[in-house]
Amino acid sequence: MAGDTEKPCDAALLSAMTTEHFVLQSAIGSTYTEASARSTLYVMALSSSLVAIGFLADKPGVLVPFIAIVLPTLFVLGLFTVVRLVETSLENMHYLHGVARIRAYYRGLGAEAARQFTPESGRWPEIISPAERLGSILAFLGTTASMIAAINSAVAGVGVALLVQAFATSAPLWLAACCGVAATVVLSVLFYRFQRWRFADDDDARSAVSGR
Repeated sequence: MAGDTEKPCDAALLSAMTTEHFVLQSAIGSTYTEASARSTLYVMALSSSLVAIGFLADKPGVLVPFIAIVLPTLFVLGLFTVVRLVETSLENMHYLHGVARIRAYYRGLGAEAARQFTPESGRWPEIISPAERLGSILAFLGTTASMIAAINSAVAGVGVALLVQAFATSAPLWLAACCGVAATVVLSVLFYRFQRWRFADDDDARSAVSGR
């Protein structure tokens, strides 16, 4: 009698886990799609703006106001893009952890299931993570958020260099360039630290929830 009551429960649980696995895989795909779309939107906006600046290069009266409007707008757009890219990466991590938990359940279904769903045949986080394989510094530098942040920092650096050149007309050109490079480096470091902070904060939050 007990076995008869357990089998339907096990079958229902297996069906629910399979459905959840499919849902998580779909959600993982959506995070990649969103990250690609947002990155493409930012790069296209930047390239279109550069083309427009090229067309206005021989019209200083129009070029200066155009740059003054476009560069801050691009920087804000890039800022929002980077923040969202970090969040999609975190969402992707959550979904991957969910898939790993389901695969662990599959391994307990029997000897053949244990052979088919070994951790080595899966993906991170069941096997070595990118941070462990490449080192945490390189792993965070290789994210989509970091690449867009580097481009956005360069946009801000150009804006700073133009501001220095506009307000310090007697200053040498190399000073404006140095200020632009310094702004680019500082912003790149800040973006990088923000990304690491969000991942660390998310790890702490998940550890606190799992420890309850």
